[in-house]
Amino acid sequence: MPRLRRVLCSVTAAAAAVTVAAGSATAASGPLITPAAPVVPAAQAPAAGSRTVHEWLTNPGDATPVDTQLSWQSPAAAAPTTVRLDPNVKFQTVSGFGAAITDSSAQVLYGLTPADRDEVMKNLFDPHAGAGISFLRQPIGASDFAVGQDYSYDDLPAGQTDYDQKHFSIAHDEAQILPLVRQAKKLNPKLQIVASPWSMPGWMKTSGSMIDGKLIDSPKIYRAYALYLTKFVQAYQRAGVHVDYLTVQNEPQALERKNYPGTDLPWQQEAKVIEALGPALRAAHLDTKILGFDHNWSEHPGDIASHQRAGEDPQPEYPYDLLSTPAAKWLAGTAYHCYYGSSDAQTPLKASFPGKDIFMTECEGGDSSTILGVMRNWGRSSIDWNIALDENHGPHLGGCGTCNGTITVNSQTKAVTYNDQYRDIEHFSKFVPPGAVRIASSVVYTSGSSTPIEAVAFTNPDHSTTVVALNNAKTEQKFTVVSGERSFDATVGAGATVTFQWSGR
Repeated sequence: MPRLRRVLCSVTAAAAAVTVAAGSATAASGPLITPAAPVVPAAQAPAAGSRTVHEWLTNPGDATPVDTQLSWQSPAAAAPTTVRLDPNVKFQTVSGFGAAITDSSAQVLYGLTPADRDEVMKNLFDPHAGAGISFLRQPIGASDFAVGQDYSYDDLPAGQTDYDQKHFSIAHDEAQILPLVRQAKKLNPKLQIVASPWSMPGWMKTSGSMIDGKLIDSPKIYRAYALYLTKFVQAYQRAGVHVDYLTVQNEPQALERKNYPGTDLPWQQEAKVIEALGPALRAAHLDTKILGFDHNWSEHPGDIASHQRAGEDPQPEYPYDLLSTPAAKWLAGTAYHCYYGSSDAQTPLKASFPGKDIFMTECEGGDSSTILGVMRNWGRSSIDWNIALDENHGPHLGGCGTCNGTITVNSQTKAVTYNDQYRDIEHFSKFVPPGAVRIASSVVYTSGSSTPIEAVAFTNPDHSTTVVALNNAKTEQKFTVVSGERSFDATVGAGATVTFQWSGR
């Protein structure tokens, strides 16, 4: 999506004096932080009763943002396009926005000097000096973005088993992944984590490998896998990282993954895993919540074909089927991915199971429109994929050969580029902190049946209000934001995303 200009609206003119020079080298021998995505300092709320909305504008190539005040009008003026808010109508509470420190991302970040890595981490996670990323998706063992070879935390020679997990170890993660996650948590204490396995250890599977295959259908295996996941949460906790949410299988409908870890886990088996895992977590006095499914809004035609080739029935209603089992008592909600279908699928699931939450836990290649759709359909989070990759979209084991990171670190020059994904996350993560609540917003277009403007609105814990809007048109658009009896006018360039924020309602 083109980014002709970026508008970020904060709530204080004083913050305009604070900038992070993302377009300058951090050190003579360090990487060049490119100006593709200037880092905007977080805003501080103005005094109560403020009658201004501060506009933060960044153009491609700009090193620092420009702060422009917008003026409230009273009473609200009419406009061809109106974004109308009702703070009295409230929806879901936000958990956060972010990406994933995969094994590959960790290696890429550790290719930087310590000083340069610290600067990048600050730009990613610091709520005041950076984007304020507030949610991480952490693989449990190897994903397709791992370095060298796949791995679990209990690998054994062929033919051996370890039901009591005597050989369990997270030593692999202690070198690079855990130090980065701890640093991220220190930079943003409100950071939350959802962890997900691409595969259980190979000795638990019909394939005998982390590649493809199914979980062996045996009570002993279900108990062993529940113990494996419980020991992971405990080990991370001892390492200083609290795991807030856990899924039991990444993309359980993804069969025929021949060159990277994956498992065919039908909802019937996932329910058995959860019925073993829930009591195991409780017995261990862990407050980690379980999310079900962790796959696309709709079953991908390729996955349907894989099921049919395997002689299995497709499971297009997987989240509904899972939440209709006794395992649902252990589920906090459902995790979705964005790779097929529409975020509209989230709302009927929420209507069918109103006591269960919805999370977007992976979306490589998404943009502001994707996040807007997730939020407008009851999503509590929106998490992109790798937080950092090199210029060759890696390193990786099979899987996606074209995936981009939130940032790109050139493997030769160590130049750091902040990609569109960084900007899209920043529009939300900087101005919609954990604990914010989505409020009612509607876009009214009086000159036709549809509008190119998308919008979503939130009330934040500090009682400020945030509106994020996107202009999908190929031309500049003018619109009016109306809250109660007052309004302000805005002009947004083609393809631009704008975030407004002001004190109070």
